[in-house]
Amino acid sequence: MKTKTIQVLLALLLASQYIYAQTYFPPANSNEWETTDPSSLNWCQNEIDSLYAFLNINNTKAFILLKDGKIVLEHYANGHSATSNWYWASAGKTITAFMIGIAQQEGYLSISDTTSTHLGQGWTSCTPQQEEKITIWNQLTMTTGLDDNVSDPFCTEDSCLQYLSEPGTRWAYHNAPYTLLADVLESATGTGFNIYINQKLKNPIGMDGLFINQGYNKVYISTARSMARFGLLALNNGNWNGNQIMTDSNYFNSMVNTTQNLNKSYGYLWWLNGKESFMIPQSKQVFQGSKNPDAPDDMYSAMGLNGQFINVVPSENMVWIRMGEAPDNSLVPFILNNDIWKRINDLECEALSVDGKNRQEESWEIYPNPTKDRIYVSSNTQNTSFKYSIYDAKGLQVKNGVTKESINLSQLNDGLYFIKLHNNLKSSTFRVIKE
Repeated sequence: MKTKTIQVLLALLLASQYIYAQTYFPPANSNEWETTDPSSLNWCQNEIDSLYAFLNINNTKAFILLKDGKIVLEHYANGHSATSNWYWASAGKTITAFMIGIAQQEGYLSISDTTSTHLGQGWTSCTPQQEEKITIWNQLTMTTGLDDNVSDPFCTEDSCLQYLSEPGTRWAYHNAPYTLLADVLESATGTGFNIYINQKLKNPIGMDGLFINQGYNKVYISTARSMARFGLLALNNGNWNGNQIMTDSNYFNSMVNTTQNLNKSYGYLWWLNGKESFMIPQSKQVFQGSKNPDAPDDMYSAMGLNGQFINVVPSENMVWIRMGEAPDNSLVPFILNNDIWKRINDLECEALSVDGKNRQEESWEIYPNPTKDRIYVSSNTQNTSFKYSIYDAKGLQVKNGVTKESINLSQLNDGLYFIKLHNNLKSSTFRVIKE
């Protein structure tokens, strides 16, 4: 090996050790967790209060923001507390993805294995030839080719798992094939799903919680701090305070990067930001642009029904999580996530204006989002009317006008739209999904 190559490798090794040395990890056997004063980050209390008010209005139960591993913000509302348990919904998919990587590094399986190797033939209603082409990789990437338009897409019975297309040729957010990854793990390891998670993940990093059965689904429940612990583990590439739990670096890197060209914003059950396009559940349309334009491009996220979020941002050494209900029923509420990011971006204190006072600028909020037929707009000032322009996903203007408080979308087709609100002083653009 050339001397220059050795020097580069040593530099990278030292850099990674420095990063871990600068990151705080809470003890695995204690509730202790060090904090950072928000003022040390130049975050203003009135902006923090505004963020908390927005979270409360949108039915949030828990919110935690970590910087360098330490808690900067921790907020509970709507009857929740630090000891309350709550469901992760589809954000829990990322635990399963992590455990598949652990099972592969321990030699129990390979993600290139055909799923039938572990579940046996006949786990679907496909022909043996069709079924043999479905792999664990397809289950991790939502590309099994099984029909997600069946009457119950959560059903894991063989009769519900029907052939639609060749594996790897179609992306569809289909819960049933994902759910069966738990059975794949149990078959491959010979260990119960929750027991394996306890041994390999929860105990080493001090998480609580477990997967429980709800109908066909397996849903993870835990406290908010346990959710934050898992996010911190992901931020540090599977390393917990020097203990490299995920040693398969190739798998980890693939897990949090684009895995296929159908939905470039999807890894192994993780959602990716900053990509050129994205897809959403229950839609086959490809939308151009980043899924969360107000969030850092390198963010990757665990996302679930009603706004269960883990957002991991390596460039800022930041993690934040949110638990609760949401004002809409979308399976993966991107827009709520982005709206929270807008407020996080505003936390930093602003300089005073020329006359020494902070002047209030008009700002708008829209709700509900997604919506069936009408969007309502609220303003923080007394202005009672504003102009609006609506553009479709291709950037074509489909409607415009002037209104006081709401916009009728009933004549528009279902899909993604961009609504620009503007007056003589400013403009704001919102992404809206019409269902």
